Amino acid sequence: MSLDDGVLSTKANMPRRPKPVSVEALLDVEKARPVLEQIANKWSVLILTVLCTRPSRFNEIMRRLEGITHKALSESLKRLERNGLIRREVLTTTTPVGVEYTITALGRSLQQPFEALYAWSMAYGPELERAQEEYDRQRD
Repeated sequence: MSLDDGVLSTKANMPRRPKPVSVEALLDVEKARPVLEQIANKWSVLILTVLCTRPSRFNEIMRRLEGITHKALSESLKRLERNGLIRREVLTTTTPVGVEYTITALGRSLQQPFEALYAWSMAYGPELERAQEEYDRQRD
């Protein structure tokens, strides 16, 4: 309890001073980091972008994502499925049995942010490259 302007008050009804921004940022990072680790790596972003256009089979996704390894794609698809961002459907009508991946409504909710990130990369990619070249020149 404290005496404030002659009024006895408890901590419960006292106005709270805002926490320093750095403390709030750390709290937010602790909440956001596990989520961002699941969706913000390069393969997850690209896989979800591919699946936003249409459902696809494993090999089709692999062809569209130049440079991804079989293992990396397999692990990423499992992680995305576990997180409810994609759905894996076994197609029993084909021989051999095929598997198709489809984006879920939760996964589709990332389409707008990913499109914005893509647009940013197209707009500012050259500037990023120039900054890297300048940095490298200064270090040589």
